[in-house]
Amino acid sequence: MIHPTALIDPAAHLADDVEVGPFTVIGPDVEIGPGSRIGPHVVIKGPSVLGARTRIFQFASVGEDCQDKKYAGEPTRLVMGDDNVIREGATLHRGTVQDRGETTIGSRNLFMAYVHVGHDCLVGNDCVLANQVTLAGHVDLGNFVILGGLSAIHQFCHFGDHAMAGGGSIITKDTPAYIMISGNPAQAHGLNLIGLKRRGFSKESIRALSEAYKLVYRQGLTVEQALEQIHARFSLPETETFAASIELSTRGIIR
Repeated sequence: MIHPTALIDPAAHLADDVEVGPFTVIGPDVEIGPGSRIGPHVVIKGPSVLGARTRIFQFASVGEDCQDKKYAGEPTRLVMGDDNVIREGATLHRGTVQDRGETTIGSRNLFMAYVHVGHDCLVGNDCVLANQVTLAGHVDLGNFVILGGLSAIHQFCHFGDHAMAGGGSIITKDTPAYIMISGNPAQAHGLNLIGLKRRGFSKESIRALSEAYKLVYRQGLTVEQALEQIHARFSLPETETFAASIELSTRGIIR
């Protein structure tokens, strides 16, 4: 299960059935859950916790010191849920004490080749980050997010649930839930309708979200005026989530 050329620190904690490929290095304070498969030439540094059935491909670096110049070797963490896939050359860094001290990743996410997840990021569940997507520090991704290849998100940005970015997007503001964006700088291009239908959203919910989207993006209203009308006209959980993702914005939303 563990290749003889792998270097695993005695202070690391691996479940009994974890597979480790040749020339992989696993440091102290690393925990890896059952059913996980770690490929060749992978580096995992702690403190880091990787959940069950984690799959890491060759040349990935997980839990390394962050690139923030303020970082001075503090024992920050990276914590991941279950069933995550980390492809070739991806880099996932630990947090900083200036923020939460932890980079937190949910479950069932796919990080394609050469993705970078910066320090203190918060990634939800069921996200897909295509090749060479870059998250700066302190980025917050919701659930069921899709980021097209070569997209980049500025530090401290929020990206809402079920939202999608086209390839090559440069994202410097917050992205409300459920919408599609693309471009440099990124602009909104409607709801993520295909994604919502695939995930079983009801016709009623999609219709209400379409109307709410128009209030924000098509009626010439200010954001505050649009939110007032959304709260007055709709009471579905989906429209509440959409409105909340706008109200919680600290950088302004992509419009």
